[in-house]
Amino acid sequence: MQGAGRGTQERTANSPAESPFAVAGLRIARASIGRSCIRTYSLCIVGLGNVGKAFVALLRDKEQELRNRYGMAWRVTGVASRRLGWLVAANGFAPEKLLSGDFSEAQAATGVQDWLPSTKADVLVEVSSLNAATGQPATDYIRAALEAGVHAISANKGPVVHAWRELTQLAASKNRRFLHESAMMDGVPIFSLFRETLPALELRGFRGVLNSTTTVILEAMEAGKTFDEAVREAQRLGVAETDPSNDVDGIDAAVKIVGLTTVLMGGNLKLEDVPRQGIRGIGTEQLNAAQASGEVWKLVSRARREPDGTITASVAPERLQVSDPLSTVRGTSLLIGFETDIFPELIIGERDPGPQATAYGLLADFITAVRST
Repeated sequence: MQGAGRGTQERTANSPAESPFAVAGLRIARASIGRSCIRTYSLCIVGLGNVGKAFVALLRDKEQELRNRYGMAWRVTGVASRRLGWLVAANGFAPEKLLSGDFSEAQAATGVQDWLPSTKADVLVEVSSLNAATGQPATDYIRAALEAGVHAISANKGPVVHAWRELTQLAASKNRRFLHESAMMDGVPIFSLFRETLPALELRGFRGVLNSTTTVILEAMEAGKTFDEAVREAQRLGVAETDPSNDVDGIDAAVKIVGLTTVLMGGNLKLEDVPRQGIRGIGTEQLNAAQASGEVWKLVSRARREPDGTITASVAPERLQVSDPLSTVRGTSLLIGFETDIFPELIIGERDPGPQATAYGLLADFITAVRST
């Protein structure tokens, strides 16, 4: 047996190319060795609403997969919200207690500058409420984390719209990452798609149905409800806010346009640069006429780079033919089509997402951030 073993080794050493099976086995062995060294990352979360809790639940559900595939373990050492204040658990909160609202073992910090070092955080997960006008206070939280050498991931559109360049440059200067996959389309991989898988591609523009609340309202009106009745129905379903203005007046869609053009197209648009028309002016007569022709109304977001290099954008209701992919969007689904120099329209969408979809974008960013430094 020893002679046979030596002969095998010699043949392998003298062969012009290694067996692909041997190479694969070596890679598997190395991967197994790497996974035997598990690194634990401390996470702190700002905002523990539906998305924050969905993120904690997803971490719990994916715990073994994270250990086995990525050599990663985690603990949540800090949570914060307007209601809770700034809470710290140095050894980590039990996930079930976080999900049930039991913070009895936590200690209080006085603010974000005191909270971050107390949590010994590796990653800040920022999922606080959107302030479309200023991006605050979320931007300050992310800035404080990056300045402290902590990765920052966010589901908040505000910091992307108002401070993306500043925060991205700050992250790079600290050898950290500012990532925000969940900020635009509930975790759909748009930013990472262009960043990691589409090199040397020229993005010329995009169009999409980027606000689900208006779709739900228009569908309810198609079914016979008045605008006010349709809004109340959307609120009952938890789709519309108590004040639905951000959605029905096109503000949310315009914010997404600014964020997408800033990150993907190098744009400098501000919210006031995007002409917008909401759905308040769409009545039953217009909806019925479209239905009779086999067409539908959707709130459509558009952006395009003009020949002189400027970027123009708009949000407005459009009457779409059934052959248009945007016409297929129903309920809380979203869809966007990117026009490029190679693909006439590269389409990506999601069907009826919930908080777990947004949480997944945060999880993907968490993995990307800690594995890239």
